[in-house]
Amino acid sequence: MLLHTLNRSPATSRVYQQALAAMGPEDRLLLVEDAVQGALPKLMRYFTGLEGRLFALREDLVARGLEGQCDPSVQIVDVDGFVLLTEEAEKTVSWY
Repeated sequence: MLLHTLNRSPATSRVYQQALAAMGPEDRLLLVEDAVQGALPKLMRYFTGLEGRLFALREDLVARGLEGQCDPSVQIVDVDGFVLLTEEAEKTVSWY
């Protein structure tokens, strides 16, 4: 399993398409920085099919005033959770 991290919002960048195309069926996607906007219900259409494998970083949600506004299917993790995801993964791929 690979952990993919994405830092750009799907509303303003198409890099999410490259990340999704590179993902295997067991891979996970962590939304960080501006990409946490993709965890909002109105933008979840960009991440269809990732149920159970889509995460958002709490600290970045808080910094953008988005905490508590995420789609229920998104798993929220803090920095410790981010570290745990990286430990569980064979490697991490960053998409910027």
